[in-house]
Amino acid sequence: MSTSAEGTRAESSSGLSRFLKSSIQQVFVFAALILIYIFFMFAAPNFAEPKIALDIVQQAAYIGVMALGATFIIATGGIDLSVGTGMTLVAVMAGVFLSGDWMNLPLGAGLVLILLVGAVMGLLNGLNISVLGLPPFIATLAMMMVARGLALVISGKATISIANQGYVWLANGEIIPGLKNASLIFILMAIVAGVLLNKTLLGRYAIAIGSNEEATRLSGVNVKFWKTMVYVTAGVFMALGAILYSARFGFVQPAEGVGFELNVIAAVVIGGTSLSGGRANIIGTVVGALIMETLKKGLQMMGIAQEWQLVVTGIVVLIAVFVDIVRRKRASAV
Repeated sequence: MSTSAEGTRAESSSGLSRFLKSSIQQVFVFAALILIYIFFMFAAPNFAEPKIALDIVQQAAYIGVMALGATFIIATGGIDLSVGTGMTLVAVMAGVFLSGDWMNLPLGAGLVLILLVGAVMGLLNGLNISVLGLPPFIATLAMMMVARGLALVISGKATISIANQGYVWLANGEIIPGLKNASLIFILMAIVAGVLLNKTLLGRYAIAIGSNEEATRLSGVNVKFWKTMVYVTAGVFMALGAILYSARFGFVQPAEGVGFELNVIAAVVIGGTSLSGGRANIIGTVVGALIMETLKKGLQMMGIAQEWQLVVTGIVVLIAVFVDIVRRKRASAV
């Protein structure tokens, strides 16, 4: 009886310790966002204007939503290199479904099909990794190339215009005055992702698989099924990101998307989700996406060339990965 009570207290203490560490990490990430924002208020002309903050949230929405889905994948210890070109392929299919020059479907039907395309891409990634046993890096790298090729083939390498006003309204309209729908959807999807991660079997098993996949399998969990479902979920979030991206501009350029996976992965890692799996942080992912967009917006307003913006992004990713490695070493030493 005493042993059982001691075990319960130890487990409770361990859970409290993890919660405190996660909370402290969220504070540090949020503080980093505030410091970066304050820096650009002084360094970039007009950055302090209130509309700039709203622009940052709107522009971070599509990367942020995709990063929410990628959080589940990285929590399992996996990776998705196809999210950038996959988003482009889904956006091209949005043009096919909704453009007057193509199928010109009703908005509701088009949206369902767009989400389905994203889910199917996630399913293929999940099956390749879970059933065929391909490493996530290789499986998603192959999907990245396939998605890029299909986007170019289907579009004929031409820009596709999406003139559906309802579709464009999804990103640029304002249900809440002063707040673009893209920003609102980003916030709502962050809440959904938080519920999925903390209150459902999908989130719990994603963390368990990332912590110790073999132990999770031996405990009776169908690891192949749940890992596949993680990739399907990420595929749906990717499709939502594609909707926000293409609806914002009202057209799709099939050659875009390459390199977007860097921003997605960076947002997740900066937010505190471990690349080795077993730890995930939805709030951190949201803040990570905002940090990436704040850096981009601030550097643009300072007149920094795009190539140097990429240099800064790369350095930020290196720092985030280094911090993750140090954190893991400290955790294993305890």
